[in-house]
Amino acid sequence: MSLAPGVVAPRQPGARRRAAAAKAAAKAVAKAAEWRRRVAGRNPLELLGLGLGTEISTDLGDNIGSRNWWLGLAACTALCASAVALGTMVAPLSQLPRPTLTPAQQEAVKPQSIAPLAYGAATGSITMPSPRLVERLAEAPERPRLEVTARVDGRSSFETLLRRAGVGRDDIAAVVALVRPAARLNALPRGSTIDLVLGRRDSKSMPRPLESLGFRAAFDLRLLVGRSDAGLRLKRIPIAVDSTPLRVEGTVGGNLNRALRGAGITAGLASDFVKTMGYVVDFQRGVGKRDRFAIVVERDRAETGEIRFGRLLFAGLERPGKEPVELARFDQGGSSQFYRANGESARKGLMGTPVEGARLTSGFGMRFHPLLAYSRMHQGVDFGAPMGAPILAAANGKVAFAGRHGGHGNYVQLKHSKELATGYAHMSRFAVRPGQSVAQGQVIGYVGSTGMSTGPHLHYEVWLRGRATNPVSLKFIGGSKLSGSSMTRFRAMMNRLRNLESAGRAPAATDPARSDTRGDDGDQRREHRGKRRR
Repeated sequence: MSLAPGVVAPRQPGARRRAAAAKAAAKAVAKAAEWRRRVAGRNPLELLGLGLGTEISTDLGDNIGSRNWWLGLAACTALCASAVALGTMVAPLSQLPRPTLTPAQQEAVKPQSIAPLAYGAATGSITMPSPRLVERLAEAPERPRLEVTARVDGRSSFETLLRRAGVGRDDIAAVVALVRPAARLNALPRGSTIDLVLGRRDSKSMPRPLESLGFRAAFDLRLLVGRSDAGLRLKRIPIAVDSTPLRVEGTVGGNLNRALRGAGITAGLASDFVKTMGYVVDFQRGVGKRDRFAIVVERDRAETGEIRFGRLLFAGLERPGKEPVELARFDQGGSSQFYRANGESARKGLMGTPVEGARLTSGFGMRFHPLLAYSRMHQGVDFGAPMGAPILAAANGKVAFAGRHGGHGNYVQLKHSKELATGYAHMSRFAVRPGQSVAQGQVIGYVGSTGMSTGPHLHYEVWLRGRATNPVSLKFIGGSKLSGSSMTRFRAMMNRLRNLESAGRAPAATDPARSDTRGDDGDQRREHRGKRRR
């Protein structure tokens, strides 16, 4: 169908919708382009403002009262409030106090300080002397005298120590000739010092002359060698020494050796105490935790403050409900031995415990063997002790066997007489050899766990007339006994050691008297309950 000229055809509804959609799309594209233009080159804070509908950097002097102005004012107020709040949360820095300088320190820092020249400052610069005023020396000057200290190391001789200190050969020979009659130069204690003063010498090719030399020659003597017009001279300077014995008392507690060490007794003297007391006391059954010990040792105190301990003089043990044991050293006929208070010799028969610091862990007789898993005769007793503890000879004798012996491991047998022998098993190592003679208390080996053993211990056997005997129940008599004038002197010495003032008395763990009272009350209560039951 054809239209007449001048007549326009009506627009279809679909075309209108497409035109509207195209117009909306063009508007969205224009808006996106405008947004990209505004976002381009903006920092994060400005982007935050755009998100809020304004700008962070709004000029508050422009468009006052508008929406953007109010948003900018709110943003500025929020930022200021945040800054003030965060500022109040910061702790102030603590200022360290400036130390006060001493007058000497003030003089030292004054040339380096920045201050007016009138106050002695050099404005931080160091004034150097003019090189034209400095004169070069032909050689460095020497000190007029040197003070040197040589220390005895136990390996070098006295002459070597002096030579290393710079003493000349002639002076060394003169010093040795002077001091050798008065001191044992090869027996000076290790760590002791020799103070020397060396004088001026004419040239560097010559040794410095010795002006003075001093050292401790003995505990009670100091030697001083000085130079005079006549040459080197020796001067003896005696040192006063107080030789009052030291007496210490304390409670046995769980371990006697540890209690002695805690009371200040040296390891050697503590071992001597235990070894000496082992001749007369069975440590497995005869010593309790509430028992008290008393020990007296030789002690020398020099006026210079040094202390030297000597031999063990007295060993005592007080046992509640038992007779006290007291042993004292007495010198007679050139020999020294411990005796009881009644004058009997302490060394007689066999030692009750032939190993130091041990405890009885297994007795004599039939028992269930822990390794063989059946019962058999135990021909000795076992003493539990730490690995390496010294094992002592129970009495004087001769080593009949020392070597590997089946389940005994390392085994030593001592022959004391035709009828008596002792055996020591499970040793870690030996200290004797077959055929060697040993004395009572001498170390013959060390505790181990060799052979059929579950741990470190000593298996101790006693053979009497060829039969195994219980060492705990075996008793011997014998030994020497003092009499006459020797007994009189011994009693006087014993009383002096008993009445010696104690330097230290450790408090008892429990009061024996109170403990005995509680025990008596307990016995009375048990007896009363028994009567009521009857």
